[in-house]
Amino acid sequence: MCGICGELRFDGSSPDLSGIKRMSEKIARRGPDHEAMISDGPLAFGHRRLSIIDLTSNADQPMVDKELRLSLVFNGTIYNYKELRAELIEMGYTFFSEGDTEVIIKAYHAWGEKCVERFFGMFAFAIWDMRHATLFMARDRFGIKPLYYSLDGASLRFASNTQALLAAGGVDTSIDAIALHHHFSLHGVVPAPRTILNGIKKLPPATSMTFTHEGKITHRTYWSLDATRPQQTLSEQDWLKATRLILTRAVERHRLAADVPVGVLLSGGLDSSLIVALLADHVEHLLTFSVGFEDIGDGAEKGDEFEYSDQVAEHFNTRHHKFLIPNSEVLTRLPEAINNMAEPMVSQDAIGFFLLGERVSEEVKVVLSGQGADEVFGGYFWYPVMDQSTGNKLERFSKNYFDRDHAEFLEMATPAYHVPDVTSVLVENELNKDKADTFLDEVLRLDVTTLVVDDPVKRVDNMTMAWGLEARVPFLDHELVELAAKMPPELKLKEGGKFPLKAIARGLIPDSVIDRPKGYFPVPALKYVRGEFLEFMRGILQSEACIKRGIYQRAYVDKLLADPEKYLTRIQGSKLWHLALLEFWLQLNVDAAAS
Repeated sequence: MCGICGELRFDGSSPDLSGIKRMSEKIARRGPDHEAMISDGPLAFGHRRLSIIDLTSNADQPMVDKELRLSLVFNGTIYNYKELRAELIEMGYTFFSEGDTEVIIKAYHAWGEKCVERFFGMFAFAIWDMRHATLFMARDRFGIKPLYYSLDGASLRFASNTQALLAAGGVDTSIDAIALHHHFSLHGVVPAPRTILNGIKKLPPATSMTFTHEGKITHRTYWSLDATRPQQTLSEQDWLKATRLILTRAVERHRLAADVPVGVLLSGGLDSSLIVALLADHVEHLLTFSVGFEDIGDGAEKGDEFEYSDQVAEHFNTRHHKFLIPNSEVLTRLPEAINNMAEPMVSQDAIGFFLLGERVSEEVKVVLSGQGADEVFGGYFWYPVMDQSTGNKLERFSKNYFDRDHAEFLEMATPAYHVPDVTSVLVENELNKDKADTFLDEVLRLDVTTLVVDDPVKRVDNMTMAWGLEARVPFLDHELVELAAKMPPELKLKEGGKFPLKAIARGLIPDSVIDRPKGYFPVPALKYVRGEFLEFMRGILQSEACIKRGIYQRAYVDKLLADPEKYLTRIQGSKLWHLALLEFWLQLNVDAAAS
């Protein structure tokens, strides 16, 4: 619901308030409703507010509790804040506001760093303890809300996006070769704490960090996902009943934690349609929104799913809005969208969410979205393929998921960026963690705790908050994820995947939506690269800046430019777009900040 930034000095000097101001300007789109800064000795905070809960000035940030001597900047929503508030009042705390922000302050005072374990929600926040001169930072279990930082011996700076840290200055902008390997193997995913830039890190999900004013740092992982079967055997009906109960509760939590109207991003797929179905009886004139793009001329891929979203909107009589985006607008708006990416995001639907977010933000401040359902309930086509593959765990995963094998990465990158096969090491380590019963349990856990964070979840938050629009993801409610992780994988993969959601939806939404083939968020022009889009990418990859940067071997670039539609990843992304996107992001963000 906001943008946050700050600086903590370790060298006895005062924070650079002009730097805080520059950072605040770069997070302004996340919070257009209010701006403020505060400083206290070695610490300064900046905040941009998107007013969603307690719309009064009492809930403005940075929030300072003079009695408890705590100050806070917070981005996100605590869905169970009312229950926690009541508990804290019983403990003797008094409140001067009605929102979730002050609840975090009181909860931290009452329970210390363990307060995060009590929160249902999405959050990234920093608390300055004036009594002990310590800074406590935390991020939610699935990294739904971002938190980037740069750290040197003299100071810590943090912000909701990388652009803010670049604007503050002094960041090492050299390319992290290990992150580069991850980026080009896992379709844009660079797992925390790394980013593509050596000088910027990100706080991992389900993690807190505490800094003293002298620079001492402690980390704590406060949550992990158990993917083992429960001791008590449950029937299929038991699992379905529990899933419906917890999903219904999660959707209600996400809807009710707002003092403004809440809409739904309705793609026409099962997940968002099920959210609409669970809300329809509770919300009069529910607002729904869909976006589509032009088809590719020869019918290679359809650019919209209005056929299905229209059925759901009509079935539930929602106040439906649909937007058809011409390819000409996609191309002209690409620079703006990429300029607002906190990290390079290669998935073609990032531009879709950016353009949809612009239009939806004119109607509402909060929307629910179906992201996470495929990872939680096994909806992607590669899960059963992996399950049936031969070889060891890594081989079964990599040959069905990696965008490029290590040999192709070495062919693509210049020798300066050649590293060992670090992505295989990372994935193998994640798959071999304990508390998972089967290979598919390990894969789904990796997806929901690591890959989902830096692919669909990151781009949805980034591209909607660029317009002051908060997207909430009820399928990543941690109680629901914990239930699904204990569920037998074969139940999730039954009937083509996401069987529990299909079973719940039966009788609620049209069968045609439930039984349709799995759909995606298509932007065909970024997959089947032709015409103006090809020339656009050619211009980027043959630019002086790209050649001088020296990341790519020219023979590899030329091969992709010669026949771009021949070179798609295993999950059907354009390899040419991957190269062009990273280079263009570096030009718009890193090069521009340096000039």
